[in-house]
Amino acid sequence: MADLFGLGLLAIMAIVLTWAFDFVNGFHDSANSVSTVVATKVLTPVQAVGMAAFFEFLGVLMVGAVAATMQKGIIHQDLVVDRIPSADALIALVITALLGAIIWDLITWYLAIPTSSSHALVGGLIGAGCAAIGLDAINWDGTIKILMFIFLSPLLGFVIGFIIVAVVMRFMRRTNRTKANRWFRRLQLVSSASYAFAHGTNDAQKGMGIIMLILVGAAVATNDDPVFLWVKISCCIALALGTFLGGWRIVKTMASRITKLEPYQGFSAESGAASMLGFTAYLGIPVSTTHTISGSIMGVGSAKRVSAVRWGIGRRIVYAWVLTIPAAATISGLIFLFYLNFIV
Repeated sequence: MADLFGLGLLAIMAIVLTWAFDFVNGFHDSANSVSTVVATKVLTPVQAVGMAAFFEFLGVLMVGAVAATMQKGIIHQDLVVDRIPSADALIALVITALLGAIIWDLITWYLAIPTSSSHALVGGLIGAGCAAIGLDAINWDGTIKILMFIFLSPLLGFVIGFIIVAVVMRFMRRTNRTKANRWFRRLQLVSSASYAFAHGTNDAQKGMGIIMLILVGAAVATNDDPVFLWVKISCCIALALGTFLGGWRIVKTMASRITKLEPYQGFSAESGAASMLGFTAYLGIPVSTTHTISGSIMGVGSAKRVSAVRWGIGRRIVYAWVLTIPAAATISGLIFLFYLNFIV
């Protein structure tokens, strides 16, 4: 942690705000990890969030390409530093991006809408970068991949969840339903833990990438440095703590309002979403865990019958998905403009 001693007050504030974002991310997205296992009554809410927090903590340690994408793949940090007459320009940009993401997360949490914390952070970076120097700030190679997966992650989650549950239904068609569900209650412990692990692997890397970006802005790290151990551990703690405290308003939406789930369906939805998240983490694409599990739940529900899914709730969620990046970008952009005009 020697690099911490070279930090100024603004950089420390930015790191604390990143931990706050990770905490809100875990709080906001706890429903993703526990909704299906709570809906099928395999675990109580307290048991579910305890298990999810533990496996998310383990998942955070599996640092990969997502952290690098968040650090280098969304904005051109060198251009921001060159064009803004402030030594702390990059750190200030990160702070406003985090504020935009946190404000949008809290708004959607209050409205009980399961939106993406990941995309809120991406929108925050884009909005602050554009307010700083215009569209030149955006690294389009990384950003376009993220924008594509706004639509691909729920769609692929839907398809994978549908396929898994269809295979499960095929094999259990001659099995007593009560007996089958008893087995799937046990299997769902594995699928839920796998999903929580994948969620930690994907989501906390975003906070790690942001903290490394702050350290680069503070000139105590370089873009080529690996993620420091203390950064990994601190993001682990923040995300896991937020998950453990939980966001039960969103659990209700995810667990019961989209569709009614049985244990074999919960297992299928979690397995499909975990597979998708593992694949995108390997590719380094910071997708939305919320989008992925929502799509998987809809795919599982529609495999039984199309009318089993409450598509009205699904449409409301999709509208929020589409709004997240521009909404968070607008909030962070306005905050950064205030910084440029009244603080610099």
